[in-house]
Amino acid sequence: MAKRSIVVRDLKRQRMINSYRAKRNELKALGDYEGLAKLPRNSSPTRWKNRCIETNRPRGYMRQFGLSRISFREHASRGEIPGVTKSSW
Repeated sequence: MAKRSIVVRDLKRQRMINSYRAKRNELKALGDYEGLAKLPRNSSPTRWKNRCIETNRPRGYMRQFGLSRISFREHASRGEIPGVTKSSW
């Protein structure tokens, strides 16, 4: 489980990204890169990190399911994810 402070920080970034989205797109359309540089760093979408819904783990994230590889494996083993089966050959 991720530290609570890290999760809260990531949520704060996500809110900031959403609040500056329109202004950022407007500055990009105008080509005003100096204006973009003056915006807060955390308003850039590339600073947001995908996290597992259950454990908030940032690594091994599977975008299609919104889970980390560990959580995905647990759910798949229990048969809770439709269409996913253990491979055997």
